[in-house]
Amino acid sequence: MSKMSDNNAWNTYDGAQKSRMDTLVEGYRDYISRAKTERECVALAVEEARKKGFENLEDKIRKKEALKAGDKVYAQFMGKSMLFAVIGQEPIEDGMNILGAHIDSPRLDLKQNPLYEDTEMALLDTHYYGGVKKYQWVALPLALHGVVVKKDGTNVQISIGEKDEDPVFCITDLLIHLAGEQMEKKAKDVIDGEALDILIGSQPLKGEEKDAVKLNVLKILKENYQIEEEDFISAEIEVVPAGKARDCGFDRSMVLGYGQDDRVCAYTSLLAILEAENLKRTGICLLVDKEEIGSVGATGMKSRFFENTIAEIMNLTGEYSELSLRRALQNCCMLSSDVSAAFDPNYASAFEKKNAAYFGKGLVFNKYTGSRGKGGSNDANAEYLAKIRKVLNDDDVMFQTAELGKVDVGGGGTIAYIMAKYGMEVVDSGVAVLNMHAPFEITSKADIYEAYKGYVAFLKAMQ
Repeated sequence: MSKMSDNNAWNTYDGAQKSRMDTLVEGYRDYISRAKTERECVALAVEEARKKGFENLEDKIRKKEALKAGDKVYAQFMGKSMLFAVIGQEPIEDGMNILGAHIDSPRLDLKQNPLYEDTEMALLDTHYYGGVKKYQWVALPLALHGVVVKKDGTNVQISIGEKDEDPVFCITDLLIHLAGEQMEKKAKDVIDGEALDILIGSQPLKGEEKDAVKLNVLKILKENYQIEEEDFISAEIEVVPAGKARDCGFDRSMVLGYGQDDRVCAYTSLLAILEAENLKRTGICLLVDKEEIGSVGATGMKSRFFENTIAEIMNLTGEYSELSLRRALQNCCMLSSDVSAAFDPNYASAFEKKNAAYFGKGLVFNKYTGSRGKGGSNDANAEYLAKIRKVLNDDDVMFQTAELGKVDVGGGGTIAYIMAKYGMEVVDSGVAVLNMHAPFEITSKADIYEAYKGYVAFLKAMQ
């Protein structure tokens, strides 16, 4: 099937296919409910990989154990990026099939000196991360996820606001009765970045006169988490929407949850590599950090993590040389697994209907992204798209093509252009999303299932 059929994927499923889709989506809902930070995504991925027989690449390197066809290994970097590899029958120098997704999502980060008191209210100061509409983050139940590393190296994991018995937190908004001036502002100015402070307490500590509410919060943090105020300096705590992902719609055909950009593609890519067997070409799943802020930093796609890890793998297969590594990277085929914008009838003027992605139409391919005159875009070759069409058609995967809105309206980017610098073939492919970058995003269950099928087919058959 292809986009040309104009069919809806739901109309093609028999009972067995519907059951498989339901099982996959149930696992996906659980995944995005539990993994709301990069570190949590990596930890869960390692857990699942070990169940499927994947071994730690560092152990192989330390023991100088050779890798052969069929071996499965994983590598993680700083707890925020991961690579999974299933060694294929063909030499790695001839190229690999790569699924690459990012596991960071728009959010709020606590500042290094976040805790303060004002008018007997305790608050945490934040700095937003990625492209957000700031007004969407007020008056919502929020949770705190992350890690606090103490001076002695002790690592304290934080997840507060997800259990029924947990407290939640909130950013306050101005009541409508006093908001006349606020309502006159442009949307980008309605909430100032410095006003995105989290309300965390209002009860004073008895016997204290100055900052008594703040001191009471610190007492609670000390008693329950062994955290002192100075420990925030070496902490990475993310503020995210509280609560589990849910079925959306009377027909339960959609998923509503936080962080689906891009964990919907990360999860389906992860499943595809974990289930891969007897591959001709070595299969890779790459889950990286920092895409939402330009793929920078040691754990972003612009780092050498990917390249260095492939070099280590080639060394253990007996293939490594600088020239062989360069050839291997150039000969790769890659799907930059990232989401696309779903057509929204409430905002139809932002889209061009003939070249938009629709719920229920399957895996979305964006030949190019960028903005306006394709600025900052990877533009995939026609020959490569023809090969992908054949692979997906042969495996009965429904797919569609799209652009990210009208030409002059906006745009966006992924990690595709970074990987293309090696000379490999790359195209963007993923799941269509409504409410992209909002605290709660929406996807179609059928599209999630078709993405998984497409990624499986790609790893198995792409040459």
